[in-house]
Amino acid sequence: MKPIRTGRLILRNWEERDRALFHRINSDERVMEFFPFRRDRAAADAKMDEFRAWIDDDGYGFAAAEIAATGECIGFVGLLDTDDVPSLPDSTIEIGWRLAPEFWGKGYVTEAAQAWLAYGFETLGLEEIVSFAVAENHRSIAVMKRLGMRADTGADFDHPAVPESHPHLKRHVLYRLSREDWQARKRAAL
Repeated sequence: MKPIRTGRLILRNWEERDRALFHRINSDERVMEFFPFRRDRAAADAKMDEFRAWIDDDGYGFAAAEIAATGECIGFVGLLDTDDVPSLPDSTIEIGWRLAPEFWGKGYVTEAAQAWLAYGFETLGLEEIVSFAVAENHRSIAVMKRLGMRADTGADFDHPAVPESHPHLKRHVLYRLSREDWQARKRAAL
């Protein structure tokens, strides 16, 4: 993948130097509050390798977000094929993110996500991008709304990968953004 630059960030594929941060965001209780698992170092390394391979193969994925001024990796933001949600068509692309807590509330996710939306609609030619989160994950839902995504309450779902041992994490809300709505927002911002 060719790195994507925003005002403050570089969105790029994962590098060896990112392993400690990747493990931290996948094992931190605050970051993983809405996930039924925490990854140990070996599992985090394997997942990072999987993300890196997807990005190499597809040219996009859940990519590392780096602060351009410091070179510090802060987490990930990106687009990914959604193949683990049976209620969504196979061709559905989601936008998602995960940052270390010290970088929350600074607008990094919104900034990076806007760049990924542009990539998805302009470069990949997507007609729609979705996002979903546990119904109580108000921080992520707020980002979806800032991006101009709209709730599709009729498509909310119980995530099949969430075990019955975590019923409070099963219900997910689905948000959608069409290329047409994205273009209209872009024109309105000019």
